[in-house]
Amino acid sequence: MACHLNMRERELLYRLIRRGKTNAEIADLMDRDRSTIYRELRRNSGQRGYRPMQAQRLADGRRQACRRAHKLDDPPVYRYVRERIEMRWSPDQIAARSRLDFPRQPGRWLSHQTIYNWIRERAPDWRLWLRRGGRPPERRGKLVDCVRIDGRPDVINRRRRYGDWEGDTMVGKGRRSALVTLVERKSGYLRAGRADDMTAATTTRVMTRRMKTLPATLRRSMTFDNGKEFADHAKFAQACELDVYFALPYRSWQRGTNENTNGLLRQFFPKGTDFSRISRHEVARVEQLLNERPRKRLGYQTPAEVLAKRLRCN
Repeated sequence: MACHLNMRERELLYRLIRRGKTNAEIADLMDRDRSTIYRELRRNSGQRGYRPMQAQRLADGRRQACRRAHKLDDPPVYRYVRERIEMRWSPDQIAARSRLDFPRQPGRWLSHQTIYNWIRERAPDWRLWLRRGGRPPERRGKLVDCVRIDGRPDVINRRRRYGDWEGDTMVGKGRRSALVTLVERKSGYLRAGRADDMTAATTTRVMTRRMKTLPATLRRSMTFDNGKEFADHAKFAQACELDVYFALPYRSWQRGTNENTNGLLRQFFPKGTDFSRISRHEVARVEQLLNERPRKRLGYQTPAEVLAKRLRCN
């Protein structure tokens, strides 16, 4: 592929011209196409003829002038991206969603790499809003009188219907408080509630309150991890009229949807958070942000949009 002359080549070209070489001879000596030499002399010569320093300045000036403006230099595009970055959307989610939000305005479409480049070059402070890392699986005690995931119907395993959930707790500072997280497997829709202690009674009360407001068609099953805070699972199952299953110990991938959602929540509530100091209003705000964040596996629809026709409660 042809490329522009560099400064060293321009100095050589100047010397060859001074020696009286023809353009054809210069092209052979520099191993360049003749059209490259003709174009260089035509574009970058001044009133005193060809000078290498002057030619370099002219070439650099044209190159700078023809560069396209960065898409995020456009104020509406900048605001669109920044607002979603602040909502903890990933560059991939923003880029894909821009095509859905502006189907007839390709000038407002972005690639995820464009956003990453902007963050690296122009807005390094935005990195604070990007997701970082995950969390290791927790090792907790065993439960009794529970049905293991081996006995779960295949319709749940294949995500063939709505209403099958996964449940967990995000442990707070000193294990004195927690955030109860319940995630619908097919849509990724989140229900979260603050628990001021880690007792089974408190956890059950929070879960029941968050699940009872859902229609019965969205309360079919729940799959928990092996935390002792789920010891009252039978009471919860009876109160919410659903089936309860438990993943095998130390196999967090069996509740992958819940684990991934907990990772998203850590963007807002990092490890060491004292949930007793987090207001229920703030928990509700974060829950809404995640439910209105587009997901790749949903074709960049949001969990709230997917459940819009099925959810009939707040």
